[in-house]
Amino acid sequence: MTTLFDPIRIGDLTLANRIVMAPLTRNRAAPGQVPSGLAVEYYRQRASAGLIITEASQVSPEGQGYLDTPGIYNAEQVAGWRRVTDAVHAEGGRIAVQLWHVGRISHVSLQPNGQAPVSATARRAETKTFTGDGFVPVSAPRALSTDEIPAVVASYRDAARRAMDAGFDGVEVHGANGYLIDQFLRDSINDRTDEYGGAIANRVRLLVEVMQAVSGVIGGSRTGLRLSPVTPSNDAGQDSDPQALFEHAVARLVPLRLAFIEVVEGQTAGTRDYAPFDYAALRSKFNGAWMVNNGYQRQMALEAVASGAADLVSFGRPFISNPDLVRRLRDNAPLNALDTSTLYGGGAKGYIDYPRLDERATA
Repeated sequence: MTTLFDPIRIGDLTLANRIVMAPLTRNRAAPGQVPSGLAVEYYRQRASAGLIITEASQVSPEGQGYLDTPGIYNAEQVAGWRRVTDAVHAEGGRIAVQLWHVGRISHVSLQPNGQAPVSATARRAETKTFTGDGFVPVSAPRALSTDEIPAVVASYRDAARRAMDAGFDGVEVHGANGYLIDQFLRDSINDRTDEYGGAIANRVRLLVEVMQAVSGVIGGSRTGLRLSPVTPSNDAGQDSDPQALFEHAVARLVPLRLAFIEVVEGQTAGTRDYAPFDYAALRSKFNGAWMVNNGYQRQMALEAVASGAADLVSFGRPFISNPDLVRRLRDNAPLNALDTSTLYGGGAKGYIDYPRLDERATA
Protein backbone atom coordinates (compact mmCIF):
# COMPACT_ATOMS: atom_id res chain seq x y z
CA MET A 1 0.00 0.00 0.00
CA THR A 2 1.31 3.44 -0.92
CA THR A 3 1.94 5.72 2.07
CA LEU A 4 2.35 9.44 2.63
CA PHE A 5 6.05 8.84 3.29
CA ASP A 6 6.88 6.95 0.11
CA PRO A 7 8.89 8.57 -2.69
CA ILE A 8 7.07 9.67 -5.83
CA ARG A 9 8.06 10.86 -9.27
CA ILE A 10 6.03 13.75 -10.65
CA GLY A 11 7.07 14.88 -14.10
CA ASP A 12 10.85 15.24 -14.06
CA LEU A 13 11.03 15.44 -10.27
CA THR A 14 11.67 12.59 -7.85
CA LEU A 15 10.42 13.53 -4.38
CA ALA A 16 11.51 11.86 -1.13
CA ASN A 17 7.94 11.79 0.20
CA ARG A 18 4.43 12.96 -0.66
CA ILE A 19 4.27 15.76 1.90
CA VAL A 20 4.31 19.18 0.24
CA MET A 21 4.82 22.56 1.85
CA ALA A 22 2.00 24.70 0.46
CA PRO A 23 2.62 28.28 -0.68
CA LEU A 24 2.36 30.66 2.28
CA THR A 25 2.50 34.44 2.05
CA ARG A 26 4.64 35.82 4.91
CA ASN A 27 5.32 39.45 3.82
CA ARG A 28 9.00 39.50 4.70
CA ALA A 29 10.71 40.31 1.41
CA ALA A 30 13.62 42.75 1.48
CA PRO A 31 13.46 46.11 -0.36
CA GLY A 32 12.95 45.63 -4.08
CA GLN A 33 10.74 42.59 -3.40
CA VAL A 34 13.87 40.45 -3.06
CA PRO A 35 13.82 37.28 -0.91
CA SER A 36 15.70 38.05 2.29
CA GLY A 37 18.40 36.21 4.16
CA LEU A 38 15.72 35.15 6.63
CA ALA A 39 13.87 33.46 3.76
CA VAL A 40 16.98 31.42 2.98
CA GLU A 41 16.95 29.98 6.49
CA TYR A 42 13.14 29.61 6.59
CA TYR A 43 13.04 27.41 3.51
CA ARG A 44 16.25 25.55 4.39
CA GLN A 45 14.69 24.50 7.69
CA ARG A 46 11.74 22.95 5.83
CA ALA A 47 13.70 21.10 3.13
CA SER A 48 12.59 17.67 4.38
CA ALA A 49 9.27 18.24 2.60
CA GLY A 50 9.00 16.15 -0.53
CA LEU A 51 8.44 19.45 -2.32
CA ILE A 52 8.40 23.05 -1.13
CA ILE A 53 6.15 25.41 -3.07
CA THR A 54 7.27 28.92 -2.18
CA GLU A 55 5.17 31.85 -1.17
CA ALA A 56 3.42 33.42 -4.15
CA SER A 57 5.80 35.64 -6.12
CA GLN A 58 4.62 38.28 -8.53
CA VAL A 59 5.52 37.89 -12.19
CA SER A 60 5.57 41.65 -12.79
CA PRO A 61 5.40 44.90 -10.80
CA GLU A 62 1.69 45.12 -11.73
CA GLY A 63 1.17 41.67 -10.25
CA GLN A 64 1.88 42.77 -6.67
CA GLY A 65 -1.01 43.07 -4.26
CA TYR A 66 0.47 42.93 -0.76
CA LEU A 67 3.30 44.68 1.05
CA ASP A 68 6.71 43.00 1.03
CA THR A 69 5.92 40.02 -1.16
CA PRO A 70 8.77 38.76 -3.34
CA GLY A 71 8.92 39.02 -7.10
CA ILE A 72 10.58 37.02 -9.82
CA TYR A 73 10.77 39.57 -12.62
CA ASN A 74 14.31 41.00 -12.35
CA ALA A 75 17.91 39.92 -11.87
CA GLU A 76 18.16 40.98 -8.22
CA GLN A 77 15.14 38.88 -7.31
CA VAL A 78 16.54 35.92 -9.23
CA ALA A 79 19.78 36.22 -7.26
CA GLY A 80 17.83 36.29 -4.01
CA TRP A 81 15.88 33.20 -4.96
CA ARG A 82 19.10 31.45 -6.03
CA ARG A 83 20.34 31.71 -2.44
CA VAL A 84 17.10 30.05 -1.32
CA THR A 85 17.21 27.22 -3.83
CA ASP A 86 20.89 26.54 -3.16
CA ALA A 87 20.15 26.22 0.57
CA VAL A 88 17.24 23.85 0.00
CA HIS A 89 19.20 21.72 -2.45
CA ALA A 90 22.11 21.51 -0.03
CA GLU A 91 19.71 19.84 2.40
CA GLY A 92 18.52 17.41 -0.29
CA GLY A 93 15.19 19.14 -0.84
CA ARG A 94 13.14 20.07 -3.90
CA ILE A 95 11.57 23.49 -4.41
CA ALA A 96 9.20 25.16 -6.86
CA VAL A 97 8.20 28.82 -7.03
CA GLN A 98 4.57 29.88 -7.20
CA LEU A 99 3.98 32.38 -10.01
CA TRP A 100 1.43 35.04 -9.10
CA HIS A 101 -0.50 37.96 -10.50
CA VAL A 102 -3.07 39.30 -8.04
CA GLY A 103 -5.19 41.17 -10.59
CA ARG A 104 -7.71 43.36 -8.76
CA ILE A 105 -6.62 42.27 -5.26
CA SER A 106 -4.23 45.20 -4.91
CA HIS A 107 -3.97 48.83 -3.90
CA VAL A 108 -2.73 51.84 -5.83
CA SER A 109 0.05 52.33 -3.24
CA LEU A 110 1.54 49.00 -4.36
CA GLN A 111 1.19 49.59 -8.11
CA PRO A 112 3.75 51.24 -10.42
CA ASN A 113 3.17 55.00 -10.50
CA GLY A 114 0.11 54.59 -8.30
CA GLN A 115 -1.91 53.24 -11.20
CA ALA A 116 -5.10 51.22 -10.89
CA PRO A 117 -4.73 47.43 -10.62
CA VAL A 118 -5.77 45.41 -13.66
CA SER A 119 -8.31 42.60 -13.87
CA ALA A 120 -10.81 40.82 -16.06
CA THR A 121 -13.31 43.44 -14.87
CA ALA A 122 -13.53 47.04 -13.72
CA ARG A 123 -15.57 46.05 -10.66
CA ARG A 124 -13.83 46.47 -7.30
CA ALA A 125 -13.55 43.47 -4.99
CA GLU A 126 -15.12 43.74 -1.55
CA THR A 127 -12.03 42.71 0.35
CA LYS A 128 -8.85 44.12 1.90
CA THR A 129 -5.15 43.89 1.27
CA PHE A 130 -2.02 44.49 3.34
CA THR A 131 -0.16 47.78 2.73
CA GLY A 132 2.16 50.09 4.62
CA ASP A 133 -0.94 51.35 6.43
CA GLY A 134 -2.04 47.86 7.46
CA PHE A 135 -5.10 46.11 6.06
CA VAL A 136 -7.05 48.48 3.78
CA PRO A 137 -9.78 48.05 1.13
CA VAL A 138 -8.45 47.13 -2.29
CA SER A 139 -8.53 49.75 -5.03
CA ALA A 140 -10.89 49.81 -7.99
CA PRO A 141 -9.32 48.02 -10.98
CA ARG A 142 -9.51 48.66 -14.67
CA ALA A 143 -10.31 45.88 -17.12
CA LEU A 144 -7.42 44.72 -19.27
CA SER A 145 -7.96 45.45 -22.92
CA THR A 146 -7.79 42.48 -25.25
CA ASP A 147 -4.53 43.63 -26.77
CA GLU A 148 -2.88 43.90 -23.34
CA ILE A 149 -3.38 40.25 -22.49
CA PRO A 150 -0.45 38.85 -24.53
CA ALA A 151 1.93 40.93 -22.38
CA VAL A 152 0.42 39.44 -19.24
CA VAL A 153 0.93 35.94 -20.64
CA ALA A 154 4.51 36.87 -21.55
CA SER A 155 5.17 37.96 -17.96
CA TYR A 156 4.39 34.42 -16.77
CA ARG A 157 6.61 32.96 -19.51
CA ASP A 158 9.50 35.24 -18.56
CA ALA A 159 9.04 34.48 -14.86
CA ALA A 160 9.17 30.75 -15.53
CA ARG A 161 12.41 31.19 -17.46
CA ARG A 162 13.84 33.22 -14.58
CA ALA A 163 12.77 30.50 -12.15
CA MET A 164 15.09 28.10 -13.94
CA ASP A 165 17.87 30.70 -13.75
CA ALA A 166 17.19 30.91 -10.01
CA GLY A 167 17.68 27.17 -9.60
CA PHE A 168 14.09 26.13 -8.97
CA ASP A 169 13.10 22.55 -9.73
CA GLY A 170 9.78 23.70 -11.15
CA VAL A 171 6.99 26.25 -10.92
CA GLU A 172 3.38 26.31 -9.80
CA VAL A 173 1.07 28.80 -11.51
CA HIS A 174 -1.36 30.41 -9.04
CA GLY A 175 -4.78 30.00 -10.60
CA ALA A 176 -6.70 30.07 -7.32
CA ASN A 177 -8.14 32.20 -4.51
CA GLY A 178 -9.71 34.99 -6.54
CA TYR A 179 -6.49 36.31 -8.10
CA LEU A 180 -6.05 37.26 -11.76
CA ILE A 181 -6.49 33.87 -13.44
CA ASP A 182 -9.44 33.04 -11.18
CA GLN A 183 -10.92 36.46 -12.01
CA PHE A 184 -11.01 35.41 -15.66
CA LEU A 185 -12.32 31.91 -14.92
CA ARG A 186 -15.41 32.75 -12.87
CA ASP A 187 -18.49 34.28 -14.43
CA SER A 188 -19.24 35.84 -11.04
CA ILE A 189 -16.29 38.18 -11.75
CA ASN A 190 -15.59 38.04 -15.48
CA ASP A 191 -18.06 40.33 -17.25
CA ARG A 192 -16.10 40.64 -20.50
CA THR A 193 -17.63 40.55 -23.96
CA ASP A 194 -14.44 39.76 -25.92
CA GLU A 195 -12.89 36.33 -26.58
CA TYR A 196 -11.83 36.11 -22.90
CA GLY A 197 -15.37 36.40 -21.54
CA GLY A 198 -18.78 34.79 -21.78
CA ALA A 199 -18.72 31.05 -22.55
CA ILE A 200 -16.57 28.68 -20.48
CA ALA A 201 -14.25 28.11 -23.45
CA ASN A 202 -13.51 31.83 -23.49
CA ARG A 203 -13.10 32.26 -19.74
CA VAL A 204 -10.49 29.48 -19.55
CA ARG A 205 -8.52 31.04 -22.42
CA LEU A 206 -6.14 33.05 -20.23
CA LEU A 207 -5.39 30.04 -18.02
CA VAL A 208 -4.67 27.84 -21.02
CA GLU A 209 -2.48 30.48 -22.68
CA VAL A 210 -0.48 30.99 -19.48
CA MET A 211 0.03 27.27 -18.95
CA GLN A 212 1.05 26.82 -22.59
CA ALA A 213 3.53 29.68 -22.28
CA VAL A 214 5.07 28.44 -19.02
CA SER A 215 5.29 24.78 -20.04
CA GLY A 216 6.58 25.87 -23.43
CA VAL A 217 9.76 27.31 -21.91
CA ILE A 218 10.43 24.93 -18.98
CA GLY A 219 8.47 21.81 -19.96
CA GLY A 220 5.16 20.52 -18.67
CA SER A 221 7.11 18.05 -16.55
CA ARG A 222 8.30 20.94 -14.35
CA THR A 223 5.02 22.85 -14.33
CA GLY A 224 2.13 22.69 -11.87
CA LEU A 225 -1.07 24.61 -11.25
CA ARG A 226 -3.11 25.57 -8.19
CA LEU A 227 -6.91 25.75 -8.44
CA SER A 228 -9.66 26.45 -5.89
CA PRO A 229 -12.99 25.68 -7.58
CA VAL A 230 -15.39 26.94 -4.91
CA THR A 231 -13.44 29.10 -2.47
CA PRO A 232 -14.93 32.54 -1.79
CA SER A 233 -11.52 34.06 -1.03
CA ASN A 234 -10.97 37.65 -2.13
CA ASP A 235 -14.62 38.21 -3.04
CA ALA A 236 -14.57 35.37 -5.56
CA GLY A 237 -18.27 34.61 -5.90
CA GLN A 238 -19.37 31.15 -6.99
CA ASP A 239 -19.33 30.48 -10.70
CA SER A 240 -22.74 29.58 -12.13
CA ASP A 241 -21.43 26.05 -12.91
CA PRO A 242 -18.07 25.43 -11.24
CA GLN A 243 -18.06 21.70 -12.03
CA ALA A 244 -18.37 22.28 -15.75
CA LEU A 245 -15.93 25.18 -15.68
CA PHE A 246 -13.10 23.43 -13.89
CA GLU A 247 -13.56 20.08 -15.62
CA HIS A 248 -13.31 21.89 -18.96
CA ALA A 249 -10.23 23.80 -17.79
CA VAL A 250 -8.40 20.70 -16.58
CA ALA A 251 -9.29 18.74 -19.72
CA ARG A 252 -7.83 21.55 -21.86
CA LEU A 253 -4.51 21.19 -20.01
CA VAL A 254 -4.08 17.44 -20.53
CA PRO A 255 -2.02 17.84 -23.75
CA LEU A 256 0.58 19.84 -21.81
CA ARG A 257 1.44 16.83 -19.62
CA LEU A 258 1.76 18.93 -16.48
CA ALA A 259 3.63 17.52 -13.50
CA PHE A 260 0.80 18.18 -11.04
CA ILE A 261 -2.35 20.03 -10.15
CA GLU A 262 -2.92 21.20 -6.58
CA VAL A 263 -6.56 21.64 -5.62
CA VAL A 264 -7.80 23.60 -2.62
CA GLU A 265 -10.85 21.69 -1.45
CA GLY A 266 -13.62 23.93 -0.12
CA GLN A 267 -12.98 27.35 1.38
CA THR A 268 -9.31 28.30 1.49
CA ALA A 269 -8.17 28.12 5.15
CA GLY A 270 -11.81 27.46 6.07
CA THR A 271 -14.53 24.84 5.90
CA ARG A 272 -13.92 21.98 3.49
CA ASP A 273 -17.63 21.55 2.67
CA TYR A 274 -18.20 25.20 1.78
CA ALA A 275 -20.00 24.34 -1.48
CA PRO A 276 -20.79 21.11 -3.36
CA PHE A 277 -18.09 19.96 -5.74
CA ASP A 278 -17.03 16.55 -7.08
CA TYR A 279 -13.25 16.59 -6.76
CA ALA A 280 -12.93 12.95 -7.84
CA ALA A 281 -14.65 13.78 -11.11
CA LEU A 282 -12.24 16.67 -11.61
CA ARG A 283 -9.28 14.40 -10.98
CA SER A 284 -10.55 11.93 -13.58
CA LYS A 285 -9.94 14.59 -16.23
CA PHE A 286 -6.23 14.91 -15.43
CA ASN A 287 -3.25 12.73 -16.34
CA GLY A 288 -0.62 14.00 -13.89
CA ALA A 289 -0.03 13.88 -10.14
CA TRP A 290 -2.97 15.02 -7.98
CA MET A 291 -2.21 17.15 -4.93
CA VAL A 292 -4.87 18.00 -2.34
CA ASN A 293 -4.94 20.87 0.13
CA ASN A 294 -6.98 22.48 2.90
CA GLY A 295 -7.24 21.38 6.50
CA TYR A 296 -5.58 18.00 6.08
CA GLN A 297 -4.52 16.48 9.35
CA ARG A 298 -2.30 13.44 9.73
CA GLN A 299 -4.95 10.72 9.53
CA MET A 300 -6.80 12.42 6.69
CA ALA A 301 -3.57 12.72 4.71
CA LEU A 302 -2.59 9.10 5.35
CA GLU A 303 -6.00 7.91 4.16
CA ALA A 304 -6.03 10.16 1.08
CA VAL A 305 -2.76 8.73 -0.21
CA ALA A 306 -3.40 5.13 0.87
CA SER A 307 -6.81 5.11 -0.82
CA GLY A 308 -5.49 6.64 -4.02
CA ALA A 309 -7.68 9.72 -3.65
CA ALA A 310 -4.50 11.82 -3.86
CA ASP A 311 -0.88 11.37 -4.83
CA LEU A 312 0.39 14.16 -2.57
CA VAL A 313 -0.94 16.30 0.26
CA SER A 314 0.11 19.93 0.78
CA PHE A 315 0.17 21.40 4.27
CA GLY A 316 0.11 25.13 4.93
CA ARG A 317 0.06 26.51 8.46
CA PRO A 318 1.42 23.33 10.08
CA PHE A 319 4.66 23.93 8.14
CA ILE A 320 4.93 27.45 9.52
CA SER A 321 5.20 26.32 13.14
CA ASN A 322 6.82 22.94 12.47
CA PRO A 323 9.94 23.08 10.30
CA ASP A 324 10.30 19.32 10.83
CA LEU A 325 6.68 18.56 9.97
CA VAL A 326 7.61 15.48 7.94
CA ARG A 327 9.25 13.86 10.97
CA ARG A 328 6.36 14.84 13.24
CA LEU A 329 3.83 13.31 10.87
CA ARG A 330 5.87 10.15 10.49
CA ASP A 331 6.31 9.77 14.25
CA ASN A 332 2.80 10.99 15.09
CA ALA A 333 4.48 13.57 17.34
CA PRO A 334 2.72 16.66 18.74
CA LEU A 335 2.85 19.88 16.72
CA ASN A 336 4.06 23.29 17.84
CA ALA A 337 1.33 25.85 18.42
CA LEU A 338 1.06 28.54 15.74
CA ASP A 339 1.61 32.18 16.72
CA THR A 340 -0.91 33.90 14.43
CA SER A 341 0.33 37.37 15.45
CA THR A 342 3.56 36.80 13.47
CA LEU A 343 2.08 35.41 10.25
CA TYR A 344 2.39 38.56 8.15
CA GLY A 345 5.42 40.82 8.25
CA GLY A 346 8.07 41.16 10.92
CA GLY A 347 11.40 39.45 11.34
CA ALA A 348 12.76 36.19 12.71
CA LYS A 349 10.13 35.79 15.43
CA GLY A 350 7.46 33.38 14.28
CA TYR A 351 9.44 32.75 11.10
CA ILE A 352 12.67 30.89 11.76
CA ASP A 353 12.53 30.36 15.53
CA TYR A 354 10.05 27.47 15.84
CA PRO A 355 11.83 24.52 17.51
CA ARG A 356 12.36 21.07 16.06
CA LEU A 357 11.54 18.00 18.10
CA ASP A 358 15.15 17.45 19.15
CA GLU A 359 15.54 21.12 20.09
CA ARG A 360 12.45 20.99 22.26
CA ALA A 361 13.69 17.81 23.92
CA THR A 362 16.97 19.46 24.95
CA ALA A 363 15.54 22.89 25.82
